[in-house]
Amino acid sequence: MHWEMAERQIVMEVGEKGNVGASTNGEDDSDGVVGELMGVIETVGSYSGFRRTHRKECLNLVRRLKLLMPLMEEMRELDILILSTTKALNSLASLKEALVSAKKLLRNCSCESKIYLTLESEAVMGRFHAVYDKLSQALDDLPYKELGISIEVTEQVELMRTQLRRAQRRADTQDMELAMDMMVAFSQKKEGRNADSAILERLANKLELHTVADLKEETVAVRKLAKRGSLRQNAESIQQITDLLGKFKEIAGIYEDFLLDGPVSTRSPRKCQSLLIPHEFLCPITLEIMTDPVIVATGQTYERVSIQKWLDSNHRTCPKTGQTLDHLSLAPNFALKNLILQWCEKNNFELPKKEPCAGSDDSSAEIIEEVSCLVQNLSSCNLEVLKEAIFKIRMLSKENPENRILIANSGGIPQLVKLLSYPDSKIQEHTVTALLNLSIDEANKRLIAREGSIPGIVEILQHGTDEARENSAAALFSLSMLDENKVLVGTLNGIPPLVDLLQNGTVRGKKDAATALFNLSLNQANKSRAINAGLIPPLLHLLEDKSLGMTDEALSILLLLASHPEGRNEMGRLSFIETLVEIIKNGTPKNKECATSVLLVLGLNNSSFTLAALQYGVYEHLLELARCGTNRGKRKANSLLQHMRHQVVEEDITFYFSERSSFLVNLLLVILHEFAKHVMGWRDGGDGRGEEEVRGDLEKRV
Repeated sequence: MHWEMAERQIVMEVGEKGNVGASTNGEDDSDGVVGELMGVIETVGSYSGFRRTHRKECLNLVRRLKLLMPLMEEMRELDILILSTTKALNSLASLKEALVSAKKLLRNCSCESKIYLTLESEAVMGRFHAVYDKLSQALDDLPYKELGISIEVTEQVELMRTQLRRAQRRADTQDMELAMDMMVAFSQKKEGRNADSAILERLANKLELHTVADLKEETVAVRKLAKRGSLRQNAESIQQITDLLGKFKEIAGIYEDFLLDGPVSTRSPRKCQSLLIPHEFLCPITLEIMTDPVIVATGQTYERVSIQKWLDSNHRTCPKTGQTLDHLSLAPNFALKNLILQWCEKNNFELPKKEPCAGSDDSSAEIIEEVSCLVQNLSSCNLEVLKEAIFKIRMLSKENPENRILIANSGGIPQLVKLLSYPDSKIQEHTVTALLNLSIDEANKRLIAREGSIPGIVEILQHGTDEARENSAAALFSLSMLDENKVLVGTLNGIPPLVDLLQNGTVRGKKDAATALFNLSLNQANKSRAINAGLIPPLLHLLEDKSLGMTDEALSILLLLASHPEGRNEMGRLSFIETLVEIIKNGTPKNKECATSVLLVLGLNNSSFTLAALQYGVYEHLLELARCGTNRGKRKANSLLQHMRHQVVEEDITFYFSERSSFLVNLLLVILHEFAKHVMGWRDGGDGRGEEEVRGDLEKRV
């Protein structure tokens, strides 16, 4: 997925440096600027609620900014004439610009849409690195001796500068599971499949979007985002965000139409819009005035229809408190209902008419009876009756969450698991697809696995029809969302047939196999199983066959396997390194950053990978990526370039080159010379040494 809004939405607006120094009253400027700087730091220190995806980075930045307070205190006590010099004013202007940038970034990370910040996490990290760079430069330029700053404070600032430099060099670790969950959630929508509820719930938990209050706040943030941006240009991105937010609301039991320009609350009463309804009269789920309030086990009150939908979706917690419900009984809250009626009469307020429940008693009884009959027919000896029953269950399990729960509660899962081994390919296909649909419910995942379904699913994955194999792979992916099932699939030999499907299946089959293998490879033991099953060669084929459009998926799996010694050994062939270099040269921006990430992991563990990549010309492509790539691509490229420098300059590689050609030695010298010149910023006099001296040091090392 390519998200292009970040640079427009998270732009740091800063004042011009010249504004401070241009004033005619230097004394007022210097004194006022120091006060402003202290005010910015104090404001930043009061920020809270940083989004989880960037919380650690935000807290680190706030902590570093607070380290500047002793410096501010000393400057405020200095002679105003000292602070009014041109050099001091320019330095303060640079520092003010950096602090304002930091403040706006932290404010964005405190109140921006959580989904948006996650989708644009790489761009957001790029803004952090830009802030680090500004702060570091501003602090470097301060004339500490001329200002008379104490040694203790100067040392404290130097500590902060060291931390900033370290933060700039740090290679960020992407949350691969979160990224893949996002990719799967959106790809399933495009392909018309139901998004797995376990994926959505895991996303909701990671993004902290699982309570009514969280979702209401996110709705407001998304609407602000939509109004702030160019909807024509970013309509697709906005729609993806709102679609995902809608899914999170369904999980939380909130059913509403999402309108970008509509009110925040859902379906407010049409009359008396200006009347303030008492908060205790509103259902915590829908934020509507209640017409039939009921009490749940925790003592909280909800509208009957809303809480019943929540419970029917297999939730067993109180939406407001998150506590587990001791029982599912609903007790009418007559006292509150009477108060609501009295208030309505007094204020001439018309209660909204009750909407008929989508599933009336008659229709509910009918569907329960139908499902019960179909489950019984799964044991029929009549082939036609059996086929009809399994097909209808497949269709019903696809329709809605209630049907999945009903089929499971009616004993359908054990019967379906038995049919996985039925000697009829069409029945096997319908059966495994029905189990795939049922596994969307998290409770069903555990039940399906406990019934011993995995060997049967693996068997169909090996020998079934094309559609059956595809859906078997998707079922294993769905089941493996639970960690205990990852282990089960691995130990029950589910990985080899997935590798075979990745190599020999249809395009859709390859994609299903790739997502399943990625999920399974999050388990360390499964990495070894996947490597031994021959996963790496078909992944390399996906890199070479651009027509499949699966380069990102292949690189994501390879990045996981590169953390395993066996995986690195398997990838150690020169042809693979050459392929990575080719992708870094000619791939899409996302391809380039993924390939660079893989090469960085390989190089950090074995210097021969880096040297091989240098022979294939990766250096100039990394320089280009560091200049013109995506934010994450730039950081990965710079990390790899820096690693190359440390590897050659700091390690003793004399032995390595003792039997190598002088051509390779000279090649590395040229590379290091260019690196020192263009990347690390070495210049004549820059650090007290000229380029010739630096080159001489390198020649001595080699």
